[in-house]
Amino acid sequence: MARLSSFSVPDFHLPFGNSKHPDAARANAEATSWVLGHELVTAGAEQFSGIGVGHLAGRVSGEVPYERIVLLAEWMAWSFVLDDQHDHLIRAGDLAAWRPITDAITSYLETGRTGPRAPGRNPLVTGFVDLCDRILAGMSEETAARYRAHVPLMLHSLDQEAGNRGSRGRQTVQEYVLMRRHSSQLLPMMDMVEAGLGLALPQHVHDLPEHQALVASAVDVISWGNDVFSLPKEHACGDTNNLVSLISSWEGCSLPEAVRAVEGRIQSRIEEYLAEERRLFQAVDGLPGTDPALRDAVARCVRSYEDWMIGADLWQRYECTRYSDERFAAGLESAYTRPDLVSVA
Repeated sequence: MARLSSFSVPDFHLPFGNSKHPDAARANAEATSWVLGHELVTAGAEQFSGIGVGHLAGRVSGEVPYERIVLLAEWMAWSFVLDDQHDHLIRAGDLAAWRPITDAITSYLETGRTGPRAPGRNPLVTGFVDLCDRILAGMSEETAARYRAHVPLMLHSLDQEAGNRGSRGRQTVQEYVLMRRHSSQLLPMMDMVEAGLGLALPQHVHDLPEHQALVASAVDVISWGNDVFSLPKEHACGDTNNLVSLISSWEGCSLPEAVRAVEGRIQSRIEEYLAEERRLFQAVDGLPGTDPALRDAVARCVRSYEDWMIGADLWQRYECTRYSDERFAAGLESAYTRPDLVSVA
């Protein structure tokens, strides 16, 4: 596909405050060093550092201790490499090489072992093992269970994206919205932030329809905003896993018109989020045994979701070169992408 001749990201008017950890730049440097040390990246280190994972982690983590911000930044770094490698395999027509990687990851989550068919010392697998052990060590049993459930859903959503770029036909907008909640890779990271804040909301609170609706709204706002930021790259390489592209296709409108439609959806979703927030507190107050400590924990989680929405937006606008880099905008692979990474043993 041709490149977009002109493109500007609208202001999504997110009505939330945000602060960034003062050592976010140091966390970014440490996460970049971690990626290099695990040989997930062997060239283009400066370009990878420009993604700014430490800046994003520092914006969405609230008052999490610094070492947990670094861990989140390292997870973000790993997940960007994972996503880019998956995209590389789609372009190369070599998705069969992907299955041993995801099988090893899911096996480790379930059993603590990568399994007999694991692809040796592949950096994606060894990097995941290193991160997973440290992540789970800082989680309550219930939070760890959610994390273990969210990661396979995230991996499956990448398979869905590959299918959408193949012969399965285009998704409906609603099908895409449901898939995007996992392909955004946000849910495991939200689990990490909750644990880093020292919170462990009871499962019955997470199971409340009001809480699930609140999280879905927050993830949608972040994901749809990211679809606008990443549109130039995805349009250039023919990737239709993007809400803007789908709306343009289904509604027969231009991409600028579809961007405005997504902007409107985001504003509506923010209003829904604010209404759902009020309903959540009403539901929590109505639970038997609710005490000030539980209500405070819920309030801190809600604030965390707001940090995610505004923090991700500010990071994409001002601290991340990924969506402005010339190679990315042209639909090309990044300089740091290792074409041989999945096959490395």
